[in-house]
Amino acid sequence: MKVYYNESCSICRAEINLYKKQNIEEIEWVDITSNVAAENETSKDDKNLLRRLHVKENGKVFEGAEAFLLVWKKIPKYKFLYNFFKLPIIFTLFKFGYEIIAFFLYLKNKKQLKD
Repeated sequence: MKVYYNESCSICRAEINLYKKQNIEEIEWVDITSNVAAENETSKDDKNLLRRLHVKENGKVFEGAEAFLLVWKKIPKYKFLYNFFKLPIIFTLFKFGYEIIAFFLYLKNKKQLKD
C-alpha cells in the first residue's frame, strides 16, 4: 500500500510522522510535493493530490476519509480508529468533517502548486 501525503504541510507531516513511527512494512510513504511520479501513479494532478490524502492499494486509488480508514486498518495502534470511523453514520460525519479540514489545509498549502 502506498500513502500519498503532503510532506511540506506541517500539520500533515506531524500526523503522518506518528504513523511512520509504527514501522509498518506494508506501507510506503510517498511525499507528493513536486512529485510527477506520484501524479502518474495515482492519475491525479498536483492540485488533486494536494487537496486530500490518497492511498493506492491493489491498483485502486482511494482518497480522503476512505484513505484514512485504510491507513488506520493497517496500523495495530490505530485500528480502533478504523473500527469506530467505519460505522456508517460515523463515517458520514467523519467524511464531511475531513472535507472541511482538508479544504482549509489546501488553501493554506496551495502556494506550492506549479503554475
